[in-house]
Amino acid sequence: MAIGVFGGAPELLGKGGPLSTTPLYWLYEWSHAALNPSRAFADATRLYFKNPVNPLANTTFGKSVAAACEMYERSIRRYAKPEWRIPSTLVGGERVPVQISAIWERPFCKLLHFERLFEHPPQRPQPKVLIVAPMSGHYATLLRGTVEALLPRHDVYITDWMDARMVPVAAGRFDLDDYIDYVISMLHRLGGDCHVIAVCQPSVPVIAAIARMEAEGDPYVPNSMILMGGPIDTRVNPTAVNKAAEHRGADWFRSHVIGKVPFPHPGFMREVYPGFLQLTGFVSMNFDRHLDAHKQMFQHLVQRDGDSANRHREFYDEYLAVMDLTAEFYLQTVETVFVRHALPKGAMTHRGKPVDPAKIRRVALLTIEGENDDISGVGQTEAAHRLCVNIPPERKAHYLQLDVGHYGVFNGSRYRAEIAPRMADFMLSNNRSFNPAPAPRRKTAAGPKLVA
Repeated sequence: MAIGVFGGAPELLGKGGPLSTTPLYWLYEWSHAALNPSRAFADATRLYFKNPVNPLANTTFGKSVAAACEMYERSIRRYAKPEWRIPSTLVGGERVPVQISAIWERPFCKLLHFERLFEHPPQRPQPKVLIVAPMSGHYATLLRGTVEALLPRHDVYITDWMDARMVPVAAGRFDLDDYIDYVISMLHRLGGDCHVIAVCQPSVPVIAAIARMEAEGDPYVPNSMILMGGPIDTRVNPTAVNKAAEHRGADWFRSHVIGKVPFPHPGFMREVYPGFLQLTGFVSMNFDRHLDAHKQMFQHLVQRDGDSANRHREFYDEYLAVMDLTAEFYLQTVETVFVRHALPKGAMTHRGKPVDPAKIRRVALLTIEGENDDISGVGQTEAAHRLCVNIPPERKAHYLQLDVGHYGVFNGSRYRAEIAPRMADFMLSNNRSFNPAPAPRRKTAAGPKLVA
């Protein structure tokens, strides 16, 4: 899973001049509209050959035509933002309804609360957790599995980033500094007694936000931060994505992958990194795997293997749903994280003020990496420990999950069985409201005793 990719497959765009992507984006929109009749025809043909009244429906020919029509229709449709589909969770053996609501909102983000409607509140502590989802192409629903694994033992909140093409130009800009401001504001909204989890791309702005809060003596710093597969220092074990970004530089990306949102989207004329280009990059990184998956999907449809076909649909309904990023956020992130390596070099700033991870003292740190991660190489997230030098050693931990790639760090069976329990234990053991710090001791003639 190519979440967190900044750069996609820009070499596919040729060597046009500034904003050369704008005509391509507008052509993409016109092409999509022009294909509407053929998409409707393919869907009607699929239904015709799946109709049990049709004598051809149960023949190999009929099933093949229906399968081909579905594959064609799915290949040219626009995938909408997926639903969360988390109606309930299991807490202590009791099935509890879950109500999702926005408790904080800005033009480019909503803070969603997965409120569990208990009849009998659990006795076990339920730490408050803010999940900062990546703003790197996919919607926050890509972390559905992450949320589901945390809900039984935590009060969960998540950032729901907006598609930039849906935000009017009048709403203003959104860059990396704004992202950090949003994280700080959300931590204030949660009152400080919480934990924050950054999945991939947000690792840098989250650590920057907490460093700035610590430098200002902010009382609302979280109890702990968990960084999962994040590009803290991309000089360590650089991947192909890291090397491409550093080699080309931000100016190249501005000239080749930035375009203006076409009419009739609400964000008309906003400069963005288009979602369809990101999707091209996502797919091209593992093209053979995606091709094989679609061949298997066709076979499952012909064989009427409904379970396998549904699993394919669910995965690609999520994977192929992408959103635009604001140009200023995308370019500033490329420049800061992948080109200048500003955070590990001590050169990163926020609103003109230095970002110094050494200021972090009150926040525990857990870093998690995947052995086979081809987006954030092994060691890039662990680098946070070398930057946060003033966090006590007993409040720092690192975990390397074997046999998983980038996606497996925050989703899948190994995440549920091995990573999520470690995260839960770490948060519980570093929760100030449940584990208040012991009073300092002083020596007397009778031995040490608590200071009153």
